[in-house]
Amino acid sequence: MTRPVIGVTTSSRSGWRIFPLVNFNLWLAGARGVRWGVGRGHDLSGVDGVIIGGGDDIGPDLYGGTLGISVRLDPDRDQLERDTATEAYERGIPILGICRGAQMLNVALGGTLDQNAWETVQAGEPLKTILPRRRVEVVEGTLLSQICGAEPIQVNALHTQAGNHLGAGLRVAAYDDFGMIQAGERMRDPFALGVQWHP
Repeated sequence: MTRPVIGVTTSSRSGWRIFPLVNFNLWLAGARGVRWGVGRGHDLSGVDGVIIGGGDDIGPDLYGGTLGISVRLDPDRDQLERDTATEAYERGIPILGICRGAQMLNVALGGTLDQNAWETVQAGEPLKTILPRRRVEVVEGTLLSQICGAEPIQVNALHTQAGNHLGAGLRVAAYDDFGMIQAGERMRDPFALGVQWHP
């Protein structure tokens, strides 16, 4: 059996250590990953799916925002991933967005982000941990609920931004206890699912 090929976007700074972990999980699921990034190229004609990975905040110029609290930006990666997401949408290629990737899925479809999400929902200090400390309510009837059930789940929380207005064709798939959007998904096949945590 030939393993499905999944294109995985990564950061120039941390991709060397993140990609092997993602690729191992893809292998466990029966697929294999190809690492994409700035200067590494990407070819959607050769993949069965796409993962847009986590990393730095997305530049607000992509969604009509203004530069605020963003700590690190990577405009070249922003452009690569927006182009990748847009082309994958157009070609009908399934997409999984992880953390930053979930936000990029939203932005690529015309959505916006809240740069001050933790302050907006008055959730206290942002949680910066890989441990599952954030409680998430999965919306019943969503693809995400079919994958992990409709019971509340505990996830990690490494992000600072969150979806604000959703892009065209997306719906909320999960909220946290403060009302912050923690997952969004396309409402038709093939799936495009974005989760703000690192599964």
